[in-house]
Amino acid sequence: MSANRADAAWPWRLKRSLLVVALGVAAIAGALYARSEPIMLGAKGYLFGYPLVMMDLTRVNAGQTIGPENHLRRVRQFPDSSFKDVVRPNVDTLYTTAFIDMAKGPWVFEMAANAQRYEVMPFMDGWTNVFAAPGTRPTGTAGGRFLLAGPAWHGVVPEGVTLLRSPTRIVWLIGRTQTNGAADYPLVHQLQDGLILRSLADWQAGRAAADASAPAWQAAPVKPLPPIVQMQAMSTEAFFERLALLMVDNPPALGDGPMMDQLARIGIQPGQAPAWGVLDRWSVSLGRWIADLMVAREVKRPRDLVNGWATPPASLGNFGTDYNLRAVVAMVGLGANLPADATYPNTRVDGRGEPLNGRHRYRLRFKAGELPPVNAFWSVTAYGPDDFLIPNPIQRYALGDRDPLVRNPDGSLDLFVQSDPPQDGRTSNWLPVRAGEPFLLNARLYWPKAEALNGRWAMPAVERLN
Repeated sequence: MSANRADAAWPWRLKRSLLVVALGVAAIAGALYARSEPIMLGAKGYLFGYPLVMMDLTRVNAGQTIGPENHLRRVRQFPDSSFKDVVRPNVDTLYTTAFIDMAKGPWVFEMAANAQRYEVMPFMDGWTNVFAAPGTRPTGTAGGRFLLAGPAWHGVVPEGVTLLRSPTRIVWLIGRTQTNGAADYPLVHQLQDGLILRSLADWQAGRAAADASAPAWQAAPVKPLPPIVQMQAMSTEAFFERLALLMVDNPPALGDGPMMDQLARIGIQPGQAPAWGVLDRWSVSLGRWIADLMVAREVKRPRDLVNGWATPPASLGNFGTDYNLRAVVAMVGLGANLPADATYPNTRVDGRGEPLNGRHRYRLRFKAGELPPVNAFWSVTAYGPDDFLIPNPIQRYALGDRDPLVRNPDGSLDLFVQSDPPQDGRTSNWLPVRAGEPFLLNARLYWPKAEALNGRWAMPAVERLN
């Protein structure tokens, strides 16, 4: 064939190729439409079950890295920039934590009287809802005794003991005690030691808590992968198998009935592992992939910003049927408090909507009389692009109302967020970040007043100075 004749054949060949592609696309589109229900239910089911599976992965990891179940673990010092176990670590409170197996309960939890420091002791069920939060706000400073019982326990509650009913077998206590810097450690340690967890039988017999006499615990020689990494590596079939097994002892709430009906349509029920064919497995896996993609997009582009700050919704920690929000929180901030106990405005942008970056200098100005409205205390913490604390020469990671901050003559307060000390010498008001590196700011308002929750007050915009 001559060059001219070959050239003349190209339009037909191109048309034929395009026709083949079009037919292929049409076939794929038709297949996707035919599988739309299992794809959709795969996405919805994954978001619904994600918190429970993540809680279980975290529980197993904690047993290898932190300590055994049913034993309180008292964290005795703040993390520093080398800490990488949990994203956005807290440098405001010292934690007292425990995973508790309600099948081995009930358990008596005791809090000593504490008028010196704000405390909150939230108990989360397996679905990450806070079902009880004794502490300064709801129960005062007198302390108390609480009977932690699972859904199947029907015994007699001892006199002088308050019943806390868990709806699931898995329970996670993430207690927080206000800590005013390292000099405050001795007092806070005493308060932590006044927190006691023991079985009802041990309490009635006057026996000490198991963790008081237990032999020294040793962490696993090889640190397991973080739960989020394990989740990402888990096959879709393994995920739903684990979910089905966990739902036996950690039953969905009554309000989850419609969702359970939908899951049953793709073979997912408590105690029953899915038996999928190739197409079902592919469809549900595609749904999971779509759900992960949507969550990642939403995390990077938060909605309802005020002055550039995103404020968690009022349903945090008590999610009801907002399964999407519950999944997002489990992915980026597992263990959230109730907003009434703490709320966490955060921002990655300045007042102009530009990403925060250490190549610039910033000012966060609170006008006179417009400091964060709290009954306890507040702070602002800086985190690097990896959501961990930022190394800096003065080892300062947060600023708040417990620091010796210098106010302006008019009563306003400036916090300077930048890589170098403020030129006016106000290093007490300096929150260091890394030069040329993106960062985010996370405010924490403990026991916020009503105006911080209903929108009448908002964090001020971050002002770029250069």
